[in-house]
Amino acid sequence: QVQLVESGGGLVQAGGSLRLSCAASGNWFSIETMGWYRQALGKQRELVADITTDGNTRYAVDVKGRFTVSRDNVKNMVYLQMYSLQTEDTGVYYCYVGARPYTWSMSATYWGQGTQVTVSS
Repeated sequence: QVQLVESGGGLVQAGGSLRLSCAASGNWFSIETMGWYRQALGKQRELVADITTDGNTRYAVDVKGRFTVSRDNVKNMVYLQMYSLQTEDTGVYYCYVGARPYTWSMSATYWGQGTQVTVSS
């Protein structure tokens, strides 16, 4: 019902910046929280940042002050602007949304396919 496509990943030197984008398409009754997780090699997937429909945000401790999450409710997109990237930020970044497919349904979580971010020293 909800398809997510990420873009903007790549290779960047430490201290550099990247901007990730995620476009949601398909059919739904409502989209609620949108955000980003990441997974480093050999580690569990972890929350990076997310944003509610009201614009409330939360961030992982180690990205606060360096990353900014935002969304465009008209275009159904979520963004992650990353500054001062560190080698520890390397991983696959996954977009996610919480959405209700139908008026009578509970909210479900949908995931993008992931985009690789590699930060070199």
